[in-house]
Amino acid sequence: MWHDIEAEVDLLNFGLLANAAANLIKDAGDTPVTIGISGGWGAGKSTLVKLVQAQLEQGAGKDNENSPYILMEFNAWLYQGYEDARQALLQAVSDRLVEEATRRKKFVDKAIDFAKRVKLLKFARIVAPVVAHVAVGTVSAGPLGALFGAVSGLVQGLSDEEKRTENLKAVQEAYAELSPGLKEVIGEKKEASLPKEIEGLRTAFAALLKELDVRLVVFVDDLDRCLPTTAIGTLEAMRLLLHVQRTAFLIAADESMIRGAVRAHFKGVEIEEGLVTSYFDKLIQIPLRVPRLGINEVKAYLALLLTDLAARKGKLPREVHSAGHAAVLKLLKKSWSKGITRELLDDAFAPQKAAVARELDIADQLAPLLVTSAEIAGNPRLIKRFLNNLMIRQAIAEEMEMPLALEELVKVQLFERCASTAAFEFLTKAVAANPEGNAEFLTALEDAAQKAEKYEPPHPSWTGQFYEQWLKLAPRLAGRNLQPILHLSRDRSLGLAAYDELSAEAKKVLEAAMEATERSAMLVKQLTALGEGDVSRILNRAIRKGRENQWEFEDIVRCLHCTEAHPAMGLQLAPALYEVPGNKRSVALMPLLKSLPWAAALLQDWEDDPETDERTRKYLQKQKKDAK
Repeated sequence: MWHDIEAEVDLLNFGLLANAAANLIKDAGDTPVTIGISGGWGAGKSTLVKLVQAQLEQGAGKDNENSPYILMEFNAWLYQGYEDARQALLQAVSDRLVEEATRRKKFVDKAIDFAKRVKLLKFARIVAPVVAHVAVGTVSAGPLGALFGAVSGLVQGLSDEEKRTENLKAVQEAYAELSPGLKEVIGEKKEASLPKEIEGLRTAFAALLKELDVRLVVFVDDLDRCLPTTAIGTLEAMRLLLHVQRTAFLIAADESMIRGAVRAHFKGVEIEEGLVTSYFDKLIQIPLRVPRLGINEVKAYLALLLTDLAARKGKLPREVHSAGHAAVLKLLKKSWSKGITRELLDDAFAPQKAAVARELDIADQLAPLLVTSAEIAGNPRLIKRFLNNLMIRQAIAEEMEMPLALEELVKVQLFERCASTAAFEFLTKAVAANPEGNAEFLTALEDAAQKAEKYEPPHPSWTGQFYEQWLKLAPRLAGRNLQPILHLSRDRSLGLAAYDELSAEAKKVLEAAMEATERSAMLVKQLTALGEGDVSRILNRAIRKGRENQWEFEDIVRCLHCTEAHPAMGLQLAPALYEVPGNKRSVALMPLLKSLPWAAALLQDWEDDPETDERTRKYLQKQKKDAK
């Protein structure tokens, strides 16, 4: 098994990009640097961050007291729900500086002073909402007793008893935390504005770094896993520390997720798309995008993962694996000129290539399909999950004494993962209909593929390049009993057992229902004739197909056939339709949904959601107005 977390070992040839990012930080001198690493979910952003960190540690020594860097990681996702994201980042920075100053035995008092300023800012932020109408942007600092007394008096003046108690408790707790040594920070000042406190914090921050003679490098990761409030809160906290001399921030995030967080943050306010994009861009001086993996990169990635597993199982000596790893990465650096062939992979593991022949075969054959398939598209995390799922199924098969080879399992699982629902169902039904568990139609297809003859789809759902390539993969599946493998694929939208749950008549209706792309009165009539149990199972399959397609118009229409036939099914469909993306909530759907009682709350949610298509929102608003 492989962990679904960032890797500290380069399996993706990200070393060159990591070196470039590390050198930008090294060469910046005292100049502040902000680097943004962007890429989609699972593309390898966290791995790239780890590799940059390793490069800086390698050059200066992680625990070297004379290191020119203070490195720290901040994962906003870990603080979500426990602490305000803005304060969490500032607190983490101040704690790290106090820790480092103490370890180096230098300027500990300055580090503690900075930490106190961070706590003071926290106090100001808690007090500010309570006295917003009196002190917008201002914190009455004066003598400490007067400060707390004034705030307490204002809180007591609020009309909401419950809210007053809650706010007073928050202020008291913040004050209690700040009391020791707070007077040393603000002295005998009569008044200190919040902007001045922020500027004082930045000044103290810069001075401490200069006196320690270090550059603080902050690695911010997993922003795209956070709720919008946490993501925006973290970005706002970074603004306080950005562009200060001797700082470097390396921020990893999926740009599309950040844009979504910005839209959610400004919910209810008209904001142009350009402003949404620039919110993140203004924080970033140097954008770096994680490169998408091509066939050579995926082939190498698979080879390294599978040979690592072989080494862990004792099939491959560790020294051979290490040498092979280095050789494969060397091949990747030159892959732009000659590619990576199976022969080159054999050479990389030459002393023991026979021991890992099966692993290298799988890597060589799977790579093109894992790159070209829209379901995986060369995504490292999805590739790793594909392999993890494969290992789990192999272990289950061994426990259940199933007579199948790993190569067969790989081929069927690839089809399950990348083929359309209809195509997988076609294969499943062929196996279910054969007493020996064979898919008879595969014989002609695999024969034609071996002879390089023109491909003829056995069913419309089998149209496309993926199916042509898949049939050429070894081993042949024609004549094999596929029931054991399909038994392991029960989590697919229509596994063998699930299909058998349907009545004979329902199986016929299911096929028509899954192929429907527009409303059909005949289909509704057929569904009405079925029992609710059958229709519920058909609706489940339609919902799964909708999720796979990201809810296209015809997917929703397909589901509505079931609810039109049996209105009680609306309670089953409604929760799923909350998942429909805003841009897929077409105005063309509204006449189909507006009169359905079970859809009333759903349509209200769509109307209130700024992500909903604008035409649809206006339609719903007009309908509500006309109804009054």
